[in-house]
Amino acid sequence: MVTTLKIHADVNLDLTGLTCPAPLLGAKQIVDDLKPGRVLALVSDCPGTRDDLYIWARHTGNEIAHVEHQGGNHRVFYIRKGRKHPLRAQVTLDMRGAVCPGPILEARRVLEGMKPGEVLRLITSCPAARDEVKTWTRATHQQLVDMREIGAGEWEFLLRRAAIG
Repeated sequence: MVTTLKIHADVNLDLTGLTCPAPLLGAKQIVDDLKPGRVLALVSDCPGTRDDLYIWARHTGNEIAHVEHQGGNHRVFYIRKGRKHPLRAQVTLDMRGAVCPGPILEARRVLEGMKPGEVLRLITSCPAARDEVKTWTRATHQQLVDMREIGAGEWEFLLRRAAIG
């Protein structure tokens, strides 16, 4: 059975025909005025918009919640406004290119050396990581604070070191 992802947009912005960086600048202007959790649907046919938006979202704490392909270069980017103050990680572990369970094993090793409450940012391109990280954190009582796609097939996980005892 195929399920369709439905995201409600609070604001729609069609910037079809404009070249980069105009779609990013337009999105930024609207998202800056949204309340956290609200969604902008940005329509763009500029091929560079996708990369611009993912990089911008990663640095601002916003989320590209979904991308809908409409044929050719036309895409609708659903951008969810993030927290006012994005959570900052004390350590970043970039495991892109490593296959599972490698990223999880290395994350466990790094977390063991961190203080309780500190946050590890794990970046991975392993296709199984979404399910594996969820299962692992439930089994070990580490806290999965946030999980989001930061690029095509690349995921970012924010993991908080569990309290000892």
